[in-house]
Amino acid sequence: MARLVEREKQWEMLNDLLGSARRGRGRVAVISGPLGSGKTALLEHFTEQALAEGTLVLEAAGSKPEQQLPFGILRRILDSAAPLDPAVHAEATALLDAVAAPTDDTDGVEAGMRVLPHICALLLRIARNRTVVIAVDDVHHGDDLSRAFLLCLARRVRQAGVLIVLTEAVRPLPAQLAFHAELRRQPNCTGIRLPLLSTDGTTRVLAGHFATAAAQRLSADCQEATGGNPILVNALLEDGLAALGDSEPFLPLVPAEHFERAVVGCLHRGDPEIPAVARGIAALGDGVPPALLSRVTDVHVKTVELALQDLERCGILGDGAFRTPATRAAVLAATQPEELSALHRRAARLLHQDGAPALDVARHLLATRKPVDDWAIPVLQEAAEYALVEDAPELALACGELAVDSCPEGPRRTALKSRLVSIVWRSSPVAAEGHLRQLSREFCAGRLTDRDLLHAVSYLAWMGEARQAGEEVRRLQAAAEEARDAGRPFAYDADTLAAAHSWLAVVSPPVRDVFPAAGPPGPTGHATPRATTGPAAARTPTAAYDMPDDAHLPAVDAIRTALRGGQGEAAVAEATRVLQRYHLSDRTLIPLVLAVLALVYAGRLDLALTWTDRLLGECSARNAPTWQAALGVVRAEAVLRQGDLPGAAAQARQAMSLISVQCWGVGIALPLAVLIEAETQMGNVEEAMRLLEQPVPETMLDTQFGLHYLRARGRCHLATGRYHAALRDFLTCGELMQSWGMDAVELVPWRLDAAEAWLALGNVPRAREYAEQQKQREAGAAGTRTRGALLLALARTSGDLTYRLKRLTEAVDTLEQGEDRIQLARALGELGSGYRTAGDFHRARMLVRKAWHVAKSCGAQPLCQEFTPGQGDGEPATVGREADPPREAEVLSEAEARVALLAARGHTNREIAGKLYVTVSTVEQHLTRIYRKLQVKRRRDLPARLWDLSLPGIA
Repeated sequence: MARLVEREKQWEMLNDLLGSARRGRGRVAVISGPLGSGKTALLEHFTEQALAEGTLVLEAAGSKPEQQLPFGILRRILDSAAPLDPAVHAEATALLDAVAAPTDDTDGVEAGMRVLPHICALLLRIARNRTVVIAVDDVHHGDDLSRAFLLCLARRVRQAGVLIVLTEAVRPLPAQLAFHAELRRQPNCTGIRLPLLSTDGTTRVLAGHFATAAAQRLSADCQEATGGNPILVNALLEDGLAALGDSEPFLPLVPAEHFERAVVGCLHRGDPEIPAVARGIAALGDGVPPALLSRVTDVHVKTVELALQDLERCGILGDGAFRTPATRAAVLAATQPEELSALHRRAARLLHQDGAPALDVARHLLATRKPVDDWAIPVLQEAAEYALVEDAPELALACGELAVDSCPEGPRRTALKSRLVSIVWRSSPVAAEGHLRQLSREFCAGRLTDRDLLHAVSYLAWMGEARQAGEEVRRLQAAAEEARDAGRPFAYDADTLAAAHSWLAVVSPPVRDVFPAAGPPGPTGHATPRATTGPAAARTPTAAYDMPDDAHLPAVDAIRTALRGGQGEAAVAEATRVLQRYHLSDRTLIPLVLAVLALVYAGRLDLALTWTDRLLGECSARNAPTWQAALGVVRAEAVLRQGDLPGAAAQARQAMSLISVQCWGVGIALPLAVLIEAETQMGNVEEAMRLLEQPVPETMLDTQFGLHYLRARGRCHLATGRYHAALRDFLTCGELMQSWGMDAVELVPWRLDAAEAWLALGNVPRAREYAEQQKQREAGAAGTRTRGALLLALARTSGDLTYRLKRLTEAVDTLEQGEDRIQLARALGELGSGYRTAGDFHRARMLVRKAWHVAKSCGAQPLCQEFTPGQGDGEPATVGREADPPREAEVLSEAEARVALLAARGHTNREIAGKLYVTVSTVEQHLTRIYRKLQVKRRRDLPARLWDLSLPGIA
């Protein structure tokens, strides 16, 4: 039988003792072992066999509830066997009844002790004719008089056919030590110790139900989970059999209901302190010092130490910890919720008093599932911050919510609510919306701090509520002016309200209508708040630079400077200052995103990519998908402006996958714009049209990002032949930008787009009109990207071939110095077409080939097809070529060939240096030698010389 595995020796000892009793030599056997080691099972199996052999078995079991009942075990012994002589039973019962109602405890004990010899004599009388086995399970739970009876009988059975078999705990209680010592001192007493199962023993138990190979495979995990406790092993086996049915197991057995009940049963077999200590460990966690466990459970430290030893011996614990999570779960499930809550509350306070880390204290506070005391609120605040550092946003959120729920109404609760919004925002702005509504009410009531006000305004604008936020800011500004005129203090500083005004005017320009007294907050200047007097009069919104912990207004200034024509270097300096000064955090995320976007608008795509990569690197160590999404989409915009269409689309898709569409709020305009434009230029117009069907917030087009979306939609319409729809989108962009005071080509070159749409409609004069308008606005102040696009538009709207070639040559020269390879491919193709018209087929072929290579490297399939009529995705057509040119490329070294090939494909010197991991100076030196060896003067002549050159690793 499974319950006797590795119990053969003990079984043999009991049978030897029974044989001795049958020969008239009475014996006493004391079976001891850890909780759940199988003492009861062994005793039951032995008594069953003795009964089967005709032995008179008198059995009883100790019970904790009846431990104070005099003669409880003795009465159960007398009542346990029907064959007991009625006369003996009646006489013994009468003796016990006579002392059942003593006048006091002392008299009762003395009277009881006096009748014990008589009862022993009655039982020994029976043993004259037949062997008697007296079996008592859990004798340590028996009453004192019953134990005295057993001791009295043990002294008298040496010459009688009586075997006394007792089971007891491995560690007797102090009050039982005398009985234990006196019993063990008897010469006819034999101790039988039951150890836990070994791994081989566990294998044998499992082999009774599974194949030998499966049992051997499962035994190690089973032994680890149970410690070899037979009760737990069999319970785990029952759970496994219930789950598997007739199947053979291939994975470790999973603890379930039987195992849970077995754990609880083992705990309650021992002293009453053992379940309490186990509950303490389950609540506090593994490795708890006995001193702390004693204080939490209110059990004496020495008793705790002994209980820990018992739990280790019985396999519940291993090295001071529960062996499996299922064991801990079973202990917790058996604990009353109120008791468990009290344990955690007591543990939290004690840990806090002992200087434990805030996170350790907070876990217990959270486990109480109730509001906490005032002392615990700062602990929860600190724990939330540490949880964010340790990449545990769920824990941080739980700490923040409990702190808010436990804090009474007032400034502190408002600050806690603001921080809670930031924590939730990291993972899901939509989930933060409910908290944001409450924070918005605090904002309107004037209960936020200055820092929290800007934070709340930023979040409200993200969720498309910029106008409502602007109306409240304007109302608060009016209230602040009244308070100042009356000499009363006001909740918010005037500079803070002005900064909020400026922020809203940039991220959602229509909000400026809410502020009738303010100047236009566009690229031409800052929004000017209503004139004031007093100390605040000397301060402007730029005074926010004096607040080192706030990045909102410096970021706004950088964006405005970037959109102010000809101020690129100043914008780069301002944006870089913001990025260097402010560390990435919940409060600085959106300002830093705008600062990087300022670099994009200023034409420094290399710097924008460097900073986004650095900031994304910081995000990678944190669970902050909203941060990664916001920074990722700005990176996608920069990559798109470089002409890397597949890279831009991939980056935008990744950003959109991090958070849901609803979480993007009005910011969804930017990733959609990047995706639509990239897919359109790659020729995936069906995908672009599908993206245009994506539902978007109604207020999205009232934002700066909405302009990007409008332009992308117009480019898609233009590529699909919907020229009037495209023109409408471009002109709508222009109308919005002019009305908002943000008419900057760096943001959206709507005039050049409109010129292209008019050309597609065949209206060259209108196209030339818009191109000339853009030319007059720039006045030489544009960057390489916008100037190259302008020159291309001017050329395309001119009927004079000489003028076209001149402008196209200028456009190519300009774009070669920049990073927009798509525009460079277009300019090269147009220039090749112009030379073909002029009859210079060799130069035309060279330029078209270079344009094809550049377009191919960008992933612009429609452009490739435009440059290769009738050849699909093949090499560009070669007009008028009679024979292949010689392979002059063979005179180049491998390093020179790599540089030459990249230069021929339209890459700038800086890009070539980055791809080959060399300096720009090295690239320039290689190009000098390349020009000399190939006998060319300019890099635009390289494609014709390198027409058949390819190198591994150069895509």
